[in-house]
Amino acid sequence: MGANLVIVESPAKAKTIEKFLGSEYTVKSSFGHIRDLSKKNLGIDIEKGFEPDYLISEDKKKVVAELKALSKKAETVWLASDEDREGEAIAWHLKDALELPDNKVKRIVFHEITKDAILHAVENPRSVDMNLVMAQQARRVLDRLVGFELSPVLWKKVKPKLSAGRVQSVAVRLIVDREREIQAFSAKSQYKIEGVFNPEGAKATVKVAAELDEKFNTEEQARAILEKCSGANFRIVSIEEKEAKRTPPPPFTTSTLQQEASRKLGFSLNQTMRAAQNLYEAGLITYMRTDSTNLSKIAIAAAKQTITDMFGKEYSKTRQYATKSKGAQEAHEAIRPTYLSNVEVQAGAQEKRLYSLIWKRTIASQMADAAILKTEIAIGTDRIDQKFIATADKIKFDGFLKVYMESDDDESSEENNHKLPALKSDQQMNPLTIKATEKFAQKPPRYTEASLVKKLEELGIGRPSTYAPTISTITMRGYILKDSRPGQERSYKELTLENGKITSGVLKETWGAEKNKLFPEDIGIVVNDFLVENFKSIVDFNFTAKVEEDFDTVAAGKLVWNKLIDDFYKPFHKLVEDTLVISRPANAEKMLGQDPATGKNVYVRIGRFGPLAQIGDNDDPGKRFMSLGKGQLIETITLKEALKLFELPRVVGTYNDKEVSCAIGRFGPFIKYDGGFISLGKDMDPRTIDLENCIRLIEEHVKKEKEKFIKDFPNEGIQVLNGRFGAYIKKGKENYKIPKGTDPQSLELEEILSIIEKSGTKKSKR
Repeated sequence: MGANLVIVESPAKAKTIEKFLGSEYTVKSSFGHIRDLSKKNLGIDIEKGFEPDYLISEDKKKVVAELKALSKKAETVWLASDEDREGEAIAWHLKDALELPDNKVKRIVFHEITKDAILHAVENPRSVDMNLVMAQQARRVLDRLVGFELSPVLWKKVKPKLSAGRVQSVAVRLIVDREREIQAFSAKSQYKIEGVFNPEGAKATVKVAAELDEKFNTEEQARAILEKCSGANFRIVSIEEKEAKRTPPPPFTTSTLQQEASRKLGFSLNQTMRAAQNLYEAGLITYMRTDSTNLSKIAIAAAKQTITDMFGKEYSKTRQYATKSKGAQEAHEAIRPTYLSNVEVQAGAQEKRLYSLIWKRTIASQMADAAILKTEIAIGTDRIDQKFIATADKIKFDGFLKVYMESDDDESSEENNHKLPALKSDQQMNPLTIKATEKFAQKPPRYTEASLVKKLEELGIGRPSTYAPTISTITMRGYILKDSRPGQERSYKELTLENGKITSGVLKETWGAEKNKLFPEDIGIVVNDFLVENFKSIVDFNFTAKVEEDFDTVAAGKLVWNKLIDDFYKPFHKLVEDTLVISRPANAEKMLGQDPATGKNVYVRIGRFGPLAQIGDNDDPGKRFMSLGKGQLIETITLKEALKLFELPRVVGTYNDKEVSCAIGRFGPFIKYDGGFISLGKDMDPRTIDLENCIRLIEEHVKKEKEKFIKDFPNEGIQVLNGRFGAYIKKGKENYKIPKGTDPQSLELEEILSIIEKSGTKKSKR
């Protein structure tokens, strides 16, 4: 090997960097963190100033041994982990675990994997920044203390196997609070009046749509306006034109990239970060964990050249954006392409789409403002005081809009792209139709992953590296659910004035449909309520944001990390001990009323496998249970809805002289037939599905099961099966891959045993 050993975090990054360094450099990967706090006694010695006890992870022992052997042969070890706090901590753990002396170690950082950036980093090494390391250590220790002390309280007071976290608990609280806002919301209606006019002297096909500048609370008020408009002469009262400028949004930070990729591409946070990581490691974009909107002078100059070449000089406007987010961490650049002249890249499908978004946003940030002509026309009559207003925007110069338009979280917002014909003041406007439509107020929107990240960032909670893992964690714990729900049908009234006559009608609309929104689960609500009641500071937005600021102060070298932990831990530990003694066990159990058929009490509560409805008291030997359905919460379910659950299991009929029944279980609705269970999927309702559809699903299942078996050796307990990823061998509970190019139909027992023996511990677990 060469005289230099370079250690990076990921193998993909290692491959890219290896291309830029000569034969004197060997580049290896640590595969992320190599050490973590031990699970024994918290992994923290509280008496010794919260001293952490770090252990090399089991799956990293081989990696560490290899790096240790290579580092002994090398003259210099270059620690090239990422440039944020996590990366700095990884560098320090490597130095410590590999027992590297100071004179042998050089720390290098770069925010893009290009030849110039790598060579510049090698020419400008530094030592490991212990302030950043201690800030990361403070976060890790504080989160371990919160998790390890709070979780046992939840086990005793709520339910076993639960856990809590500092940032996660705040995220759950936001979602629960929003759900309660929605449940408390009452959709009041108002009447919106809109008119369609034909300008005097224009063709009959020319129409101008305008809205009255006042809304009305009752049908009577709306009808009175329409009656006054009947036979009225309308004219243009005023025409106002204003020039406005629209400026481009700044380049992407981690959170704005996550938000925009969600809105424009439909990516989840994890999809976005995975694609961004791949682009970064391939040297195509700068580092993807940043809260800075800053661009380097080189990038600004490259953007100017690219814009001038592609669109012309008038489209270029150099800008430098100031970072606005609370406690923005370290002096990083915004996320941008490494080479702005590359409009497209060779990469995976998701990576290509994300790269295109990043390129457009970066280029747009360095382009000229868009010039917009805003026109507002007021149409009036002497019969009413109100005016009908028509508006339109005309783009005089598109500027940055030629490349990019930012999306909005507001689902009801629409760009004003109406075109108005040439009109003049005092021109007569002939009303074609005037409608008064009942419109209901919109309920507060549930959070999407992107809008939750935006809210956390606004509150100063979490940092670029924490957003995606936080939402993943609370989803995996079953506290929240990312789901889509169909809307409900409702009626609304409409009055129409046409040809001097008013007609009324009742129409239907679908409202409240949800796509990829975050819903709280019952257990999430119970845990949140318990924490709010007993550990208010942990789920307090200001406290959590203040802790983030304290970590930043540690990173700046202005606060000793264990002093920060000590100030937090003493009152927190006392609160934990008091809560264990004083607080009451929490369960969302609720009595809904009596079952009319039996007279028994009907309850909803959290059971061992989740929320359920129960007919009969706990001491009733004949009590019955049913799991709550999708979207049903203990807090909001009604007696009628709970009793409907007990309509299952339902006998649908018989097939081949065997009973066919339907029910809902832990994993969703299913058919029970001949001792087996067949999933109904998302589209079939077990309460309404008919026998014909049940038979179709049963036959499909039987066919699939037959095709699944390729070969069977019952004496050996071995089967050759078809799976989701192709054919494989199953022996007992273990699965084994079939070598590439081997025909599973031709396998004999001897060959199968040989494959199992050679596989050893390399089993394919499906």
